[in-house]
Amino acid sequence: MKSLRLLTIVAALSLSACASNPSSPYDPYEPFNRSMYNFNSTLDRNVIKPAAEGYRTVTPKPFRTAVGNFYGNMKDVFSLLSNTLRAEPEKALNDLMRVSINSTFGLFGLIDIATPAGLVKNRTTLGDTFASWGWKNSNYLMLPFFGPSTVRDGSGLGISLSIPGPEKLIYDTLPQAAGFYGLYGVNERERLLGLEQQIDESSLDAYTFTRDAYMHMRAKQTGAVLPQDTDEEEINIDDLVGAPQASAPVAAPPVPKP
Repeated sequence: MKSLRLLTIVAALSLSACASNPSSPYDPYEPFNRSMYNFNSTLDRNVIKPAAEGYRTVTPKPFRTAVGNFYGNMKDVFSLLSNTLRAEPEKALNDLMRVSINSTFGLFGLIDIATPAGLVKNRTTLGDTFASWGWKNSNYLMLPFFGPSTVRDGSGLGISLSIPGPEKLIYDTLPQAAGFYGLYGVNERERLLGLEQQIDESSLDAYTFTRDAYMHMRAKQTGAVLPQDTDEEEINIDDLVGAPQASAPVAAPPVPKP
């Protein structure tokens, strides 16, 4: 299952071509991205959203909170790695303390004790690490199943999926992995129920709204300057990584990783 997820992302990132007539300077692969957006929307509408609605109906909120805390504790492990690579010792120490406290006194992360204790969530990824190393500007890329991303962030996700993580302590077999990631995906989707309606009501083109909101959010987080805000010529690292073809086939469904 893990290799399937990795192959999906690598395939999307390694195919090289440039789509024509983009509606935004940071979305040169718009035909591919729109096809992935439509695929994700169809999957969500027919499978993921109904599962999340049923999950909300049959599970009490304290249980859903505990599940979110458990997966969040694992995300802190990846934040620890990212902040270490970014040479952010204070944030890395904070992440280490969060994982240590929540994994022990918080019953393997089911209870978030660290946040009330003043240890903030420094959720960062390898995409943030690459940005801190100089790869700030990156083209928009819609990943199947994972949703909005960039070439930079997608590359970081692909690397993260290829290395052993704390989740390997939880499962050994494929059915166990499917249950592990399935619960994660449904729990995350339950938190976002209602968001799709707000997006549809806020814009004529949900794809454009989602893309622009994501890119402005990531620009603020990484210190990037979106193309329409600058006339400076910069080396496009995305071209060195590769871009997806507009007609790229849809890979078999992966599952989310915490």
